[in-house]
Amino acid sequence: MRTALVIGTGLIGTSAALALVSRGVIVHLADHDPEQARTAAALGAGTDEAPEGPVDLAIIAAPPAYVAGVLADAMRQGVARGYLDVASVKGGPRRELEALGLDLASYIGSHPMSGREKSGPLAATGDLFEGRPWVLTPTRDTDTEVLNLALELVSHCRAVPVVMDADAHDRAVALVSHMPHLVSSMVAARLENAEEAAVRLCGQGIRDVTRIAASDPGMWIDILSANPGPVADLLTDVAADLEETVQALRSLQSSDEAKRREGVTGVEDVLRRGNAGQVRVPGKHGSAPRVYEVVAVLIDDQPGQLARIFADAGRAGVNIEDVRIEHATGQQAGLVQLMVEPKAAPVLSAALRERGWAIRQ
Repeated sequence: MRTALVIGTGLIGTSAALALVSRGVIVHLADHDPEQARTAAALGAGTDEAPEGPVDLAIIAAPPAYVAGVLADAMRQGVARGYLDVASVKGGPRRELEALGLDLASYIGSHPMSGREKSGPLAATGDLFEGRPWVLTPTRDTDTEVLNLALELVSHCRAVPVVMDADAHDRAVALVSHMPHLVSSMVAARLENAEEAAVRLCGQGIRDVTRIAASDPGMWIDILSANPGPVADLLTDVAADLEETVQALRSLQSSDEAKRREGVTGVEDVLRRGNAGQVRVPGKHGSAPRVYEVVAVLIDDQPGQLARIFADAGRAGVNIEDVRIEHATGQQAGLVQLMVEPKAAPVLSAALRERGWAIRQ
């Protein structure tokens, strides 16, 4: 791939453009808002000048509701040898294109499974897709050349290609992305009118659960409008679980011992099923999840503290597998949780203590 046209310079489109430019691809940028395309160009994502002729690959990074229309216009103008979209829903846009009577041999649907709570070109980064799954949904009609262009794009973005059927993809993202976002929003909504004294008690757990609720509502309306059925089916199942859990909790309030035992069984069931589902979430680099030991370090909220900890861990020969930071309420301090291999935990704890760090047991 030598040339590309990115139509839609939001977070995903601009991030893909940045990755391509870093690999030597000449990238042209277009957007319904010319100012947004100019912003992406100023960030080094390419040029907002139109290409003089057909490019190798046109990447459509428009919201799901507009993908088919933008693709159809681009294909009729013959702006590229191959066409690819990055919308989070795949079945609907393809059926819309088929209904328009377009030859889809030069088109392949795709969905990079990566993003941020922020949107727009200013939130873009060239490494957004690194190590993340990038779904491709070819059909028997897809030209081999177009599939190869798509694979080259995924490679340039350092993502991991995953081939799926379009409708199977839509059911999958409803489960792992769309439904969880709504549940996160519902939990976060409980905080809107909560008493300030209660909100001040928020810890890392509530931050983890509500983090994705900070995303742009307009963007999510577009996504959910393109995949409402599978999401509604999943929420129906969640609603049934909620109803059973509510009944179990009510039983725990009973003075009748048998009722209380029923309540314990009901609550325990949903917690155990949660355990069973959570362990299926892929771990580091998409591998099977692993159990790490946590070394908790108290730090002051001052510049350079994290860098010092990581440097001291490196001197001890310990690799930090993951890290979380829990900020103390009302204090300029926090708790850094360093996840390491179990056999490395005592080594790291001893080394950090020697260097003056306070270890929380």
